[in-house]
Amino acid sequence: MQVQKLGHACLLLTTTAGNRVLIDPGTFSSGFEDLTELSGILITHQHADHLDLERLPALLVANPTVMLFADPASAGVLREHGFDAEVAEHGGRYDLNGVAVEGIGTTHATIHADIPLVPNVGYLVEGQLFHPGDALTVPDRAIDVLALPAGAPWAKSGEVIDYLREVAPRVAVPIHEGTLARPQMEYTRYAELGPTGTEFVVIDDGEPREF
Repeated sequence: MQVQKLGHACLLLTTTAGNRVLIDPGTFSSGFEDLTELSGILITHQHADHLDLERLPALLVANPTVMLFADPASAGVLREHGFDAEVAEHGGRYDLNGVAVEGIGTTHATIHADIPLVPNVGYLVEGQLFHPGDALTVPDRAIDVLALPAGAPWAKSGEVIDYLREVAPRVAVPIHEGTLARPQMEYTRYAELGPTGTEFVVIDDGEPREF
Protein backbone atom coordinates (compact mmCIF):
# COMPACT_ATOMS: atom_id res chain seq x y z
CA MET A 1 0.00 0.00 0.00
CA GLN A 2 1.15 3.51 -0.79
CA VAL A 3 0.40 6.21 1.78
CA GLN A 4 0.46 9.91 0.93
CA LYS A 5 -0.18 12.49 3.63
CA LEU A 6 -2.03 15.58 2.46
CA GLY A 7 -1.80 17.63 5.62
CA HIS A 8 -3.06 17.09 9.15
CA ALA A 9 -5.36 14.03 9.21
CA CYS A 10 -5.87 13.59 5.46
CA LEU A 11 -4.40 10.46 3.88
CA LEU A 12 -4.51 9.18 0.32
CA LEU A 13 -4.12 5.41 0.19
CA THR A 14 -3.32 3.50 -2.99
CA THR A 15 -3.70 -0.27 -2.87
CA THR A 16 -1.56 -2.78 -4.73
CA ALA A 17 -4.41 -3.07 -7.25
CA GLY A 18 -4.20 0.67 -7.92
CA ASN A 19 -7.43 1.67 -6.16
CA ARG A 20 -7.32 4.94 -4.27
CA VAL A 21 -9.11 5.93 -1.07
CA LEU A 22 -9.06 9.38 0.53
CA ILE A 23 -9.58 9.77 4.29
CA ASP A 24 -10.65 12.98 6.05
CA PRO A 25 -10.21 15.81 3.53
CA GLY A 26 -10.52 18.68 5.99
CA THR A 27 -9.84 22.38 6.26
CA PHE A 28 -6.28 21.94 7.57
CA SER A 29 -5.36 19.78 4.56
CA SER A 30 -4.47 20.55 0.96
CA GLY A 31 -3.58 18.74 -2.22
CA PHE A 32 -6.72 16.63 -2.42
CA GLU A 33 -8.78 19.13 -4.41
CA ASP A 34 -7.69 17.93 -7.87
CA LEU A 35 -7.68 14.18 -7.23
CA THR A 36 -9.47 11.96 -9.71
CA GLU A 37 -10.17 8.25 -10.09
CA LEU A 38 -10.89 7.80 -6.40
CA SER A 39 -12.58 4.57 -5.35
CA GLY A 40 -13.78 5.95 -2.05
CA ILE A 41 -13.80 8.84 0.39
CA LEU A 42 -14.00 8.15 4.12
CA ILE A 43 -15.00 10.67 6.79
CA THR A 44 -14.31 9.80 10.44
CA HIS A 45 -16.38 12.62 11.98
CA GLN A 46 -17.97 15.98 11.35
CA HIS A 47 -15.33 18.44 12.63
CA ALA A 48 -14.11 20.81 9.94
CA ASP A 49 -10.47 19.73 10.11
CA HIS A 50 -11.67 16.31 8.92
CA LEU A 51 -14.55 17.36 6.67
CA ASP A 52 -14.31 20.43 4.44
CA LEU A 53 -17.83 21.03 3.14
CA GLU A 54 -16.66 23.84 0.85
CA ARG A 55 -14.08 21.86 -1.14
CA LEU A 56 -15.82 18.48 -1.06
CA PRO A 57 -18.44 19.21 -3.79
CA ALA A 58 -15.83 19.81 -6.52
CA LEU A 59 -14.01 16.65 -5.45
CA LEU A 60 -17.20 14.61 -5.80
CA VAL A 61 -17.92 16.10 -9.23
CA ALA A 62 -14.40 15.13 -10.37
CA ASN A 63 -14.97 11.58 -9.09
CA PRO A 64 -18.49 10.64 -10.25
CA THR A 65 -18.19 6.94 -9.31
CA VAL A 66 -16.60 7.48 -5.91
CA MET A 67 -18.27 5.92 -2.85
CA LEU A 68 -18.63 8.29 0.10
CA PHE A 69 -18.81 6.80 3.61
CA ALA A 70 -19.07 8.69 6.89
CA ASP A 71 -19.96 8.26 10.53
CA PRO A 72 -23.72 8.54 11.26
CA ALA A 73 -23.71 12.24 12.17
CA SER A 74 -21.49 13.32 9.27
CA ALA A 75 -23.55 11.24 6.84
CA GLY A 76 -26.62 13.19 7.96
CA VAL A 77 -24.84 16.51 7.47
CA LEU A 78 -23.64 15.44 4.03
CA ARG A 79 -27.13 14.37 2.97
CA GLU A 80 -28.49 17.74 4.11
CA HIS A 81 -26.02 19.31 1.69
CA GLY A 82 -27.18 17.06 -1.12
CA PHE A 83 -24.37 14.51 -1.04
CA ASP A 84 -25.05 10.80 -1.37
CA ALA A 85 -23.28 9.51 1.74
CA GLU A 86 -23.41 5.98 3.14
CA VAL A 87 -23.33 5.42 6.89
CA ALA A 88 -20.28 3.69 8.33
CA GLU A 89 -20.55 2.07 11.75
CA HIS A 90 -18.41 0.11 14.17
CA GLY A 91 -18.09 -3.47 12.96
CA GLY A 92 -19.39 -2.66 9.50
CA ARG A 93 -17.56 -4.08 6.50
CA TYR A 94 -17.69 -2.20 3.21
CA ASP A 95 -16.49 -2.62 -0.37
CA LEU A 96 -15.52 0.72 -1.88
CA ASN A 97 -15.19 -0.17 -5.55
CA GLY A 98 -12.79 -2.97 -4.76
CA VAL A 99 -11.27 -1.65 -1.53
CA ALA A 100 -12.11 -3.51 1.69
CA VAL A 101 -12.86 -1.21 4.62
CA GLU A 102 -14.00 -1.94 8.17
CA GLY A 103 -15.41 0.58 10.62
CA ILE A 104 -13.84 0.55 14.10
CA GLY A 105 -14.93 2.83 16.93
CA THR A 106 -18.02 4.84 17.80
CA THR A 107 -17.27 8.08 19.63
CA HIS A 108 -14.96 11.11 19.47
CA ALA A 109 -12.54 11.43 22.37
CA THR A 110 -13.57 13.77 25.19
CA ILE A 111 -12.26 17.33 24.85
CA HIS A 112 -14.10 18.64 27.92
CA ALA A 113 -17.17 17.55 29.87
CA ASP A 114 -19.00 20.69 28.67
CA ILE A 115 -18.45 19.85 25.00
CA PRO A 116 -20.92 17.28 23.62
CA LEU A 117 -19.41 14.13 22.15
CA VAL A 118 -19.98 13.38 18.47
CA PRO A 119 -19.78 10.07 16.61
CA ASN A 120 -16.37 9.05 15.32
CA VAL A 121 -15.69 5.97 13.22
CA GLY A 122 -12.13 4.89 12.48
CA TYR A 123 -11.30 2.90 9.36
CA LEU A 124 -9.20 -0.19 8.76
CA VAL A 125 -8.36 -0.20 5.05
CA GLU A 126 -7.47 -3.46 3.29
CA GLY A 127 -6.76 -4.98 6.71
CA GLN A 128 -3.52 -2.99 6.77
CA LEU A 129 -3.80 0.67 7.75
CA PHE A 130 -5.93 1.94 10.62
CA HIS A 131 -6.99 5.60 10.79
CA PRO A 132 -8.72 6.21 14.15
CA GLY A 133 -9.96 9.73 13.48
CA ASP A 134 -10.23 11.74 16.70
CA ALA A 135 -10.18 8.83 19.12
CA LEU A 136 -7.75 6.41 20.68
CA THR A 137 -9.71 3.31 19.74
CA VAL A 138 -7.77 0.07 20.14
CA PRO A 139 -8.63 -2.48 17.42
CA ASP A 140 -9.21 -6.09 18.42
CA ARG A 141 -6.48 -7.36 16.11
CA ALA A 142 -2.89 -6.74 15.07
CA ILE A 143 -2.39 -3.56 13.05
CA ASP A 144 0.27 -3.23 10.39
CA VAL A 145 0.24 0.56 9.90
CA LEU A 146 -1.29 2.94 12.45
CA ALA A 147 -2.08 6.56 11.61
CA LEU A 148 -1.22 7.95 15.04
CA PRO A 149 -2.83 11.21 16.23
CA ALA A 150 0.20 13.25 17.28
CA GLY A 151 -1.55 16.14 18.97
CA ALA A 152 -5.09 17.27 19.76
CA PRO A 153 -7.16 19.20 22.31
CA TRP A 154 -8.43 15.82 23.51
CA ALA A 155 -5.06 14.09 23.99
CA LYS A 156 -1.90 14.50 26.02
CA SER A 157 1.44 12.97 25.15
CA GLY A 158 1.25 10.25 27.79
CA GLU A 159 -2.11 9.07 26.50
CA VAL A 160 -0.80 8.89 22.94
CA ILE A 161 2.25 6.93 24.08
CA ASP A 162 0.08 4.47 26.01
CA TYR A 163 -2.17 4.10 22.96
CA LEU A 164 0.82 3.45 20.71
CA ARG A 165 2.10 0.83 23.12
CA GLU A 166 -1.28 -0.89 23.36
CA VAL A 167 -1.84 -1.07 19.61
CA ALA A 168 1.85 -1.89 18.97
CA PRO A 169 1.69 -1.62 15.18
CA ARG A 170 4.52 -2.62 12.89
CA VAL A 171 4.66 0.99 11.66
CA ALA A 172 3.31 4.20 13.21
CA VAL A 173 2.78 7.24 10.98
CA PRO A 174 1.98 10.49 12.85
CA ILE A 175 -1.02 12.51 11.71
CA HIS A 176 -3.19 15.26 13.24
CA GLU A 177 -0.26 17.56 13.94
CA GLY A 178 -2.02 20.70 12.69
CA THR A 179 -2.66 21.91 16.23
CA LEU A 180 1.00 21.65 17.26
CA ALA A 181 3.51 24.49 17.02
CA ARG A 182 6.50 22.09 17.07
CA PRO A 183 5.32 18.62 16.09
CA GLN A 184 8.87 17.29 15.85
CA MET A 185 9.14 17.51 19.64
CA GLU A 186 6.21 15.10 20.00
CA TYR A 187 7.47 12.88 17.17
CA THR A 188 10.77 12.41 18.99
CA ARG A 189 9.01 11.51 22.23
CA TYR A 190 6.73 8.97 20.55
CA ALA A 191 9.60 7.39 18.65
CA GLU A 192 11.68 7.08 21.83
CA LEU A 193 8.87 5.77 24.07
CA GLY A 194 6.94 3.68 21.57
CA PRO A 195 6.89 -0.11 21.79
CA THR A 196 9.83 -2.23 20.77
CA GLY A 197 9.32 -3.48 17.25
CA THR A 198 7.32 -0.46 16.05
CA GLU A 199 8.93 1.67 13.36
CA PHE A 200 8.04 5.36 13.67
CA VAL A 201 7.87 6.92 10.19
CA VAL A 202 7.24 10.63 9.61
CA ILE A 203 5.80 11.39 6.17
CA ASP A 204 6.14 14.93 4.82
CA ASP A 205 3.02 16.41 3.27
CA GLY A 206 2.66 15.28 -0.32
CA GLU A 207 5.32 12.58 -0.01
CA PRO A 208 4.22 9.09 -1.13
CA ARG A 209 5.55 6.22 0.96
CA GLU A 210 5.25 2.48 0.34
CA PHE A 211 4.38 0.12 3.17
